[in-house]
Amino acid sequence: MAESLPDASSSTLVMSDEALAEGLVTLRDCLRWAASEFHLASLFYGHGTDSAWDEAVALTLGALHLPWNVDPAVLEARLLPMERARIVSLVRARIETRRPLPYLLGEAFFAGVPFSVDERVLIPRSPIAELIEHGFAAWFPVEPPARVLDLCTGSGCIGIATALHLPGCEVDLADISPDALAVARLNITRHEVGERVRAVASDLFAGLAGQRYDLIVSNPPYVDSRDLTTMPAEFRHEPTLALGAGADGLDIVRRILREARDYLSDAGVLIVEVGNSDHHLEAAFPEVPFLWLEFEHGGQGVFALTAAELDAHAASFA
Repeated sequence: MAESLPDASSSTLVMSDEALAEGLVTLRDCLRWAASEFHLASLFYGHGTDSAWDEAVALTLGALHLPWNVDPAVLEARLLPMERARIVSLVRARIETRRPLPYLLGEAFFAGVPFSVDERVLIPRSPIAELIEHGFAAWFPVEPPARVLDLCTGSGCIGIATALHLPGCEVDLADISPDALAVARLNITRHEVGERVRAVASDLFAGLAGQRYDLIVSNPPYVDSRDLTTMPAEFRHEPTLALGAGADGLDIVRRILREARDYLSDAGVLIVEVGNSDHHLEAAFPEVPFLWLEFEHGGQGVFALTAAELDAHAASFA
């Protein structure tokens, strides 16, 4: 007996995957259906998309290994049964497990570059991508930084994207997590940058003795305890080690501010993302002239300090 159709106001996921895949013929069908289901499910978007439609586009194109800028004519293409089945399976998994889409696809884009990701690392989404795409020109208008440190690297996205955009620089990727470093090494291999990029096991700067960098960039754990307990379900799939950082979210950032100068060149720059903990940071160090960066494509809570400014306020960070 054929399955009965659900009420228009309820989810079609009450039907079997086989029945759903049979009813979806073209890519346009899959897009429309996925967006409708995402709307009904009230998902959280914040891992590369910001709406049900964008999430549907990312899922369907990702499932079919198609680029973001695919010719719109492909919308009318009829999909193979196995392609429709994969899309249906991914939509169901996204809704029922609340796993972020990049984990389901195994890939996320950052600064225009694809990176392999899984639950061992945060999903790349930092606004620092804009700084990379502009070559950190605000601080290095003539010569790009020769040596760069990506501290708390996770997937390696910040450091590897920097190496790809600035082909003359050498980059160290540092993280305390062996699991994260394994993913970072996968991405080093994927992008063939092993001659200029290395992954280093390090509790912040502890494994980097004797190193000096022109630029230190970090997206460390910075979520305060209150935000950590109220985050949407999607974030619970990301490693807690890479998110939480104490009552005010600054446990790691305080250490970075205290120790970074010893690893910066005299003309070096420190750039750190603290997200929603920016107000905690200003309250903790009201005398420090943090330069809060603005981003064309959105994002907040990223500051820059020069080596000279770190010297001037060393007593505050001690």
